[in-house]
Amino acid sequence: MRLNTSAAPFLLTGFLGFEAAHHWISIAFFAVYISILLGNGTLLYLIKDDHSLHEPMYYFLAMLAGTDLMVTLTTMPTVLGILWVNHWEMSHGACFLQAYFIHSLSIVESGILLAMAYDRFIAICNPLRYTSILTNTRVIKLGMGAFLRGFISIMPIILRLFSFSYCHSHVLSHAFCLHQEVMKLACADITFNRFYPVILIFLTVFLDSLIILFSYILILKTVMGIASGEERAKALNTCISHIGCILIFYVTVISLSFIHRFGKNVTHVVHTIISYVYFLFPPLMNPIIYSIKTKQIQYGMLRLLYKIRFGS
Repeated sequence: MRLNTSAAPFLLTGFLGFEAAHHWISIAFFAVYISILLGNGTLLYLIKDDHSLHEPMYYFLAMLAGTDLMVTLTTMPTVLGILWVNHWEMSHGACFLQAYFIHSLSIVESGILLAMAYDRFIAICNPLRYTSILTNTRVIKLGMGAFLRGFISIMPIILRLFSFSYCHSHVLSHAFCLHQEVMKLACADITFNRFYPVILIFLTVFLDSLIILFSYILILKTVMGIASGEERAKALNTCISHIGCILIFYVTVISLSFIHRFGKNVTHVVHTIISYVYFLFPPLMNPIIYSIKTKQIQYGMLRLLYKIRFGS
């Protein structure tokens, strides 16, 4: 495979027309990034430190928080680099690597949400066998499967980017690299790179969403068969946080996909806003949702604050 090392670097943008407001935009982005790092970092610390959270449900939540942190750390350097020091240039290798992590982690997050749905399905539909089915070994295998699926499946289209020549404009419309945008700058046959992602998304994110939907239909059927209204509410309440995370993730994924595929007449501002909502909103909201709706997380945070306040 021939590496295209002689071409000029890509130029990132993302905030066209708002250069004068970079200072104020940077404050907002920095606040959001710090909130994401603190929220997901706190979740990871609580799940590691609090033995009452050493259960499959929280192990999967830790994987979700870790994935959200990786997504944030992948995009944060280039976004803040543009806002703070006007660093627009990005080498081909760095751009392709960033695109690799961005797209891989999207598939990973979908896989983790699917594993979390499986956890809720077993907990409600087969509670007596919950601990025997979701052993620590199986949880690790499910997590590893989600990560390997994401990082391996996206490799073919990213590797092909290295072999392309880029004789069109080198200007990208975001403050980070996305495969669907980079491939359009190539002076080569990009048929494979056009169709492979469509098939991949169908076999991963779309199929995951269908399985999750089917699992919740079965969960709802089981819950409706519970005689006690209080027990029904308790069972459903354990799913609320997960459902919230699912809706946020899949709605933003679908919105971004539609904008890129069919939004030729959509303004650049809309493209920009949708992309930042996709990369910032789920990592920001997931810790908040679980902190509000999960009592064990709330108790863990109270214990952490007590430890910080009184040092014991």
